[in-house]
Amino acid sequence: MIPWGEFFHYIAIALLVCVSAIGVGLGQGLIGIDALRAMHIQPQVSSSILRMSVVGMAMLEFAAISGLTMAMLLMFGSAPITLYTGIAYLGIAAALATTGLVIGFASYFPASRACRSLARQPFFEQQILRFMLLSQSIIQTPIVFGFIIAIFIKAQVASATTLADALRLLAGGLCIGIGSIGPALGVANFAKIACESVGVNRQAYQKLLSFTFISQAIIETPILFALLLSLILLSTSVGDNLLSAIAMLCAALCVGIGTFGPGFSSGRIAGAACKEIALVPENHSTLSRVSMFGQGMVDTGAIYAFLIAILIYFFR
Repeated sequence: MIPWGEFFHYIAIALLVCVSAIGVGLGQGLIGIDALRAMHIQPQVSSSILRMSVVGMAMLEFAAISGLTMAMLLMFGSAPITLYTGIAYLGIAAALATTGLVIGFASYFPASRACRSLARQPFFEQQILRFMLLSQSIIQTPIVFGFIIAIFIKAQVASATTLADALRLLAGGLCIGIGSIGPALGVANFAKIACESVGVNRQAYQKLLSFTFISQAIIETPILFALLLSLILLSTSVGDNLLSAIAMLCAALCVGIGTFGPGFSSGRIAGAACKEIALVPENHSTLSRVSMFGQGMVDTGAIYAFLIAILIYFFR
């Protein structure tokens, strides 16, 4: 007989490390490629471009370190391993491995464009570096949320004594894991254009900086719904009510999938406005208002998904 509990346990540990490593490895490799191309464009600032690329690569390591930390915690955990705890461990992998894969890859966008911007504006290194660090720091938010949810699930693993409880913990992990994909890609796409825009027009730096703060916060709004629902699911007891647990899984998928379109599209809207601000800085106020209105309308899709998920939760 296959010991499914141990199987799921070790699969979760492996996923936490290797899936995050895939995203981080791809991202760091692409940063290196774009850095070399930027050096070819402007060989005189090769050392500055190298510093920029190394800092960008270092920021990507946060995703890998988070996965490694959680894998070590699971490896040396004291909870007894059963089929139900094994399923709960898969929830931890869903929460952190998915976000690690997406964030590890997506974080390369602003770093690569920052290297290109530095090649165009070699005397604007410090401002471009600050802009890149700001963008990459905000992109890491889903990893922080995923780690928080993973800790919550781990704290409840020992109490997962029924299939319903195990599925509830799995739902909590899936919600934040899937829910991070769209907003992460959206904010990465925006950060890419924002870092590129700094290199197009250095005079628009201050306007782009303020616009970036606000826009990235709006783009990542849908993931807050996923975080909130995950916390609600993890704070609810279902006992052995399997139907209630299945309803929770459906609610988690509703919010997780429902954040993809709004998060990604919001990033595209803000990115288009950012590009125009770099070209025509005097139209900053008008472009910002139009962008935020469009982003607000797009985010209603995530609100509707969250509303339906809450209804499923209360009427389960």
